[in-house]
Amino acid sequence: MDTLERFVVFDLETTGIDETEDRIVTAFIGTMCADGSIGTGRSWLVDPGVEIPEPATAVHGVTTDHAREHGADAAVSVAQIVRALQGFANEGIPVVAYNAAYDLSLLAAEARRHDAAPLRGVLVIDPLVLDKALDPYRRGSRRLTDTAAHYGATLGSDAHDARADAVAAGDVALALFRAFPTLSATPLSTLQQRQKRWARLQADSLTEYLHRAGRMTGDERVDGGWPLRDSVVAAGAAS
Repeated sequence: MDTLERFVVFDLETTGIDETEDRIVTAFIGTMCADGSIGTGRSWLVDPGVEIPEPATAVHGVTTDHAREHGADAAVSVAQIVRALQGFANEGIPVVAYNAAYDLSLLAAEARRHDAAPLRGVLVIDPLVLDKALDPYRRGSRRLTDTAAHYGATLGSDAHDARADAVAAGDVALALFRAFPTLSATPLSTLQQRQKRWARLQADSLTEYLHRAGRMTGDERVDGGWPLRDSVVAAGAAS
């Protein structure tokens, strides 16, 4: 891979943080080029079919009433989102998603819920995993808003809008590829495997910290599955 020339940016805003149970509210998929420009793109507003909790509305601004009145059918939307991503995957075009294991795991659970075809063979670039692995001693939060600001991609008032978050993730990915030239020299398939290993190590490190801090006990562990959470993969295997 000579450079990150063309890729897809992807983000979901949802009803909560449980990848197996929560639902999609908004989504954005768009193409992005090495100069940071956005090509084709599509946004979705979805009626999730359940109440949108107030804390989730406080994040992305979509109320239950608004989603019911203006949102598209969840089953139709999920199938469209999976098909769009699958089309890019079939072309070997990578998908950039910040904290990709969350978005892709929740999408996988939604696909099973609505009997949509699963997404297969997607090449993923996760700026969160890369940033932690390549700049492990950087101080400050690793939230998208803070990481984007660190790399000069300020979200401003649009934070937690699916399109803005997706574009910011793309900007961070481009900045990482500029800052760490070895990324551009790494085949995507190799980078995928490295991210899988790094995500597992990062989860293990966080697990150890949470146990030391008394915030986890016994056999509790942070789910380090990537780009799909182990819990989501297990649920799929059991269904």
